[in-house]
Amino acid sequence: MDEAIPPPPEGFVASTGRGEFSSRNGPYFHRASGELTEQAFFALPRHANGLGLVHGGMLTAFLDGLMGAATFRAARRPGVTIHLSVDFLHMARVGEWVMGEAKITRHTADVAFAEARAYVGSRDVVRGSGIFKLMQNRPRP
Repeated sequence: MDEAIPPPPEGFVASTGRGEFSSRNGPYFHRASGELTEQAFFALPRHANGLGLVHGGMLTAFLDGLMGAATFRAARRPGVTIHLSVDFLHMARVGEWVMGEAKITRHTADVAFAEARAYVGSRDVVRGSGIFKLMQNRPRP
């Protein structure tokens, strides 16, 4: 199985420190932008189902992590998913860059509300929304 990944899209750099689950499912890339949180991954054979299409579970995990990153960026606190809604709109295939963008639409002292989309080229692949319970920042030992 060839795991070679071409250089990421312009402005994107490898993401680190995302935890074991995301590290195994990635690699993921990100870039800083205005109000949007942007991430991407290159679809490898291990991300696909038997038809060579990116698995819906992979796309869902990608959106969830993307909205979680947007939550942290906006609220400066980590959040855990308490509701996730995903609409599958089109296919993504092995060998394509799957791009994603998310934003927080609102946050209170306890929860954040996010929207995201993942796309390949000019076509949206999935759209989603989520609600995240904001956690207290834990002091580092």
